[in-house]
Order: sequence, then structure tokens, then C-alpha cells
Amino acid sequence: MRFNYRLLLLILCLCAWGVQAQIRTRGIDVSKFQGNINWTKVAKDSTIQFVYVRATEGTSIQDAYYKTNISKAKKAGLLVGSYHVYSSKTTAYQQMANMRKLIKKKEQDLAPVLDIEGHHSGRLYMQRVDKLLELMEQEYGVKPVIYTSEKVYKVHFSGKKYAKYHIFIANYRGYPTTRFTLWQYTETGRCPGISGNVDFIRIHRNHSLSDIKMPKPKPKPKVEDTTAKGK
Repeated sequence: MRFNYRLLLLILCLCAWGVQAQIRTRGIDVSKFQGNINWTKVAKDSTIQFVYVRATEGTSIQDAYYKTNISKAKKAGLLVGSYHVYSSKTTAYQQMANMRKLIKKKEQDLAPVLDIEGHHSGRLYMQRVDKLLELMEQEYGVKPVIYTSEKVYKVHFSGKKYAKYHIFIANYRGYPTTRFTLWQYTETGRCPGISGNVDFIRIHRNHSLSDIKMPKPKPKPKVEDTTAKGK
């Protein structure tokens, strides 16, 4: 049987293209723990297209680097979004008030993230979580993305009630076994412009950044000019 080298080359090219397509859909998330970031250098890495920036936590904690990070990352050409770290000790209204002070809708390219860490598993207070998700949607005009571990997802968010939410899974050991849109696959990534480790994010192959982008503002209705009428 004659070996078809052209067919093999085509298959290899398609495989390489598929790998590259996956790599090109990654991003990072940052906080004060990364310190001062050179966003110009970060943006030179063509595989990094977006960044989620830690903004707030609970009722009163605000990340000291948030304003600088969100502004400079955006200026460098990256799509930006913000995340709030959930607290089980304060009300949804108190947490929303904290977010509202810092996270401005007009500065966001991506839907906001509600970060629910794994240690909350036994004391989430789901009524509070639901109310906070509701308040975030009212404030930013889009359903928030839910960030959590696979364990917490399976216990609290796998039902039909949350089917319309995009899920952001943290799993550093392997490919998630739950549904997800975003996957935080490592906390020890290295990136030019950032000293030390940084979290890297991939997008599920069936999704794209457009799925989590902020909705475009509706155009204002035209007001008819009646000043010339009747003359």
C-alpha cells in the first residue's frame, strides 16, 4: 500500500492548528499577590487574550492593586473582567455595596465573577449566594460567572437552577469532570511581566470569549427634531 505523505502532513497540520487554537483562548487572573505587573510585557504574549482582576472580598476588603491592574491591562489591549470573593459572614447586600464602590460596569469587557472558594463547601448559605448573584446581575446587566471547585459545584451548582450560569472551575490536577466554560488549570504559571506565579485559564473548546462578554449597551432612541416643523 502506498503511503500518503500529503494526507499525513494535512493531519499533522490540523492537529497543530487545534492545539494552537486551544492555547490562544487562555487568560490569567491576578490580584495584589502578583505585585506590580508590567502589562505591556504581558500583552506581548499573543496566547494571553484576557485577564480577570481581583476587586473585592466580603463587605470591606478592596484589592489595593485593582484600579491599576484593570486600567493598565485594558490599556495594553487585553479584555478585562473583575471578580469578587464571596464571604459567608456578611449579607449579599453588604457585599454588593462593596462591589458597587469599586467595580464599574463601563470598565468591564467580561462578565463579573463570583469567587466561591472550596473551604465554603459546608457553610455556603445558598439563599445568600442566590441573592448576591441576583444583585450582581441587576447591577451589571449580565449573569455572573460562578468560580468554584469541582466539589462545591457538584454539591451546590449542578442542578437545573444554575444551568444558565457560566461555570469557572479550578482544577490543578487534571481536566474537569464537571461542565465548565472557564478552567483555571494551574496556579504556578509563569508569564513575562509578572514576578512569581500566576493563575492560567483556558476556555472550553465549545465556548469562546464572546460567551462571557458584557452585553453591548443599547443605543439611545432617536429624538425627533420638531423645531423645524410648522414653519
